[in-house]
Amino acid sequence: MNAVADRLRPLTGHRLFWPVLVLVVMILANAVHRPGFLAIEVKNGHLYGSLVDILRLSAPLMLVALGMTLVIATGGIDLSVGSLCAIAGAIACLHISTAPDQNSPSTVLTALALAFGAALVLGAWNGVLVAVIGIQPIIATLILMVAGRGLAQLITEGQIITINSGPYRAIGLGHFLTLPLAIFTALAAALLIAALTRRTALGLIIESVGGNAEASRLAGIRSGRVIFLVYVVSAACAAIAGFMMTANVSSADGNAAGLWVELDAILAVVIGGTSLAGGRFSLGGTVLGALIIQTLTTSVYAMNISPQTALLFKAVVVIAVCLIQSPAFRARFRRRRGAATPGPAAARREKEQVPA
Repeated sequence: MNAVADRLRPLTGHRLFWPVLVLVVMILANAVHRPGFLAIEVKNGHLYGSLVDILRLSAPLMLVALGMTLVIATGGIDLSVGSLCAIAGAIACLHISTAPDQNSPSTVLTALALAFGAALVLGAWNGVLVAVIGIQPIIATLILMVAGRGLAQLITEGQIITINSGPYRAIGLGHFLTLPLAIFTALAAALLIAALTRRTALGLIIESVGGNAEASRLAGIRSGRVIFLVYVVSAACAAIAGFMMTANVSSADGNAAGLWVELDAILAVVIGGTSLAGGRFSLGGTVLGALIIQTLTTSVYAMNISPQTALLFKAVVVIAVCLIQSPAFRARFRRRRGAATPGPAAARREKEQVPA
């Protein structure tokens, strides 16, 4: 038994082992509860099925969580990503709704450019507040979280803007190579961020700033610029996610779009193994965390759990996942288990100490 445990220790010690195990267990549980969960069929040249839906629906969260990972790696937090999703989607849909031809590619591209530019400006605003003025990240982004939601409702005038644009709808519901286009968009963003942070010195710089910003500054790293950059990247990821969210329903709702997505993004980052204290981060873990969150959401709906208890059920599962992958918790559990069940050697020693 000990030999098997020693062989498995390098595998179980990997930071992605427990998130992968949790995801596999959740998929198997759904397959047992719903026999057709793993079924995938082809309709009109496109793949359909519950697994495909999970990948498609997790794409916006994955994008937001990737940007959040970089922010958290610097020791910060971005609570404004949900509002940024709503603002970007509202600006894009408002421009398309006023165009004479909503299906014109130039109209859609202009709408995306305007919304994306606005998101970058707001991301830069967060970066200035945190990196230049020195406001605590949770306070700086909380300002935009509240004000941004109001700005999104001002853009939509408190109404739901409905559009009928095929090119824009394709952002969320389109297909490429038989799979939803949203999956490829999220995958491209993940690969681009991974290339910039793992194939260059940028990732190491971000981790050093998150580990100790002052020491990084003394070492010659311009910490302020790095912090400013990650907030701009986070806003860009949130804008693209906002396009997907509004494209899925062909409408923009300044009040509901992206609501509480920042909390799911933080959970995805934490489940993926990135510490909220900053420093080392895991993009692969974040992707797995987003998939776990979406699989959990799908499971809740499939089990017909009432909306009143769905959030509580979700919170309990997330806490369990975090505890399972916590090295300190596992070590304490093993110590207690070892103390409760002494091995043969310990039992033999106890027997020898008993007087005849």
